[in-house]
Amino acid sequence: MLQEIASDYQYKYDVLRNLVSELIHTALKLRPARLSANHVSGTTAADRITAMFLELIERQFPIESTMQRIQCRTPGEFAAQLNVHINHLNKVLKETSGKTTSRIIAERIAIEARAMLKHTNWHISEIAWCLGFDDPSHFIKFFKKSTQTTPHAFRS
Repeated sequence: MLQEIASDYQYKYDVLRNLVSELIHTALKLRPARLSANHVSGTTAADRITAMFLELIERQFPIESTMQRIQCRTPGEFAAQLNVHINHLNKVLKETSGKTTSRIIAERIAIEARAMLKHTNWHISEIAWCLGFDDPSHFIKFFKKSTQTTPHAFRS
């Protein structure tokens, strides 16, 4: 942009305007995706709680280092972060999504587990720890239950 402004080109301001526009659109692409207009502002309290829950769960991912660990893994931890009772959170999520809180959390952890197994060469115990499992065998059981295969077989 500095080169362009210093040039003698007759239409340099048009070029600069286009460069600024391109920069703005690139920045907009980097923003987190919103689910829908209802989930952004929320027409009801249930919509707002659902949107906040989904944002809270998504903020934990992706895991980029073996030193990073998810903070919330249980429905109770999410309810505490959202300052709602766990029963209310379960009711709201069941209403809006048709799924229980535990199921939504498990599905998202399974998605991240598959991505980590596919795109990293970390040990399974490291992936388990990052995803909040203190014992790798619990992670292997969880993974097998959600994907019908072991982490090692999935990676191969």
